[in-house]
Order: sequence, then structure tokens, then C-alpha cells
Amino acid sequence: MRSWLALQWSRKWIAWGALIMALSVAIGAFGAHMLENQISEDALATFETGVHYHMIHGLALILTGLAGIGLGASRKLYWAGCLFVIGIVIFSGSLYVLSLSGTKWLGAITPIGGVSFIAGWIMLALGALGSSRSQK
Repeated sequence: MRSWLALQWSRKWIAWGALIMALSVAIGAFGAHMLENQISEDALATFETGVHYHMIHGLALILTGLAGIGLGASRKLYWAGCLFVIGIVIFSGSLYVLSLSGTKWLGAITPIGGVSFIAGWIMLALGALGSSRSQK
């Protein structure tokens, strides 16, 4: 990846991570203040699980961007960021919709988001280990 393009993606991951974190806080506040006594305890717990993973992986995006700046951005770090975003949409998104609508079939796609998270963490590790700066 060209260095200027890699740096741009590193900055974008930090910005996207910050925006995703803001969204996760807003969704978490919505769940805590608007959904209590509106949905079952199980559904609320499912919603909170979505928020938890949403927040963790928003931070993971920021970490990915910082790794790109500090270690030298790479395709692996780019794909780590992509996989974290995909995971947030599929994993957390499906849990939000499942808890609010009761649409049970969404539970079948949630693990796809989980696999995306795992793959993102692996790509982040490989990006760090494969960095030319980390080998100096």
C-alpha cells in the first residue's frame, strides 16, 4: 500500500472508530433509559451485549488506525479495520434488531459478525507482526 494512502486509511480508521464509539454510547444510553421496562430482561441483556461488542470494536478501529501510524500501515491493517466494521454491523446490528423486534432468525447470522471480529483481531496481529517497523 502506498504510504500516503496507508496514512489516510489509518486516519480514517481513527475517525470512524471515534464516530462508532459515539454511536455506541448513544445506543447504550437509549437502551438504558428508553428500553428498561419496555422489553424483556433477556432482550435487554441481548441489546447490552450488542452495545458491549460495539464499543470494544469501535476502540479496535481506533487501535487499528494508531497501529497504522505507529507501525506503518499495511493491507492487513486495512482489512482488520474492514472486518471490525463488518463485525459491528452484523454482530451488534443483528443483536439490536433481535432484541427490539424478536426476529429470531437474526440469531443465525450473529455468529458471522463474531467470526468477522475474530478475523479482524487476527489481521491486526498479523499486521503488527508483519510491519517493517516492528522488525527493526
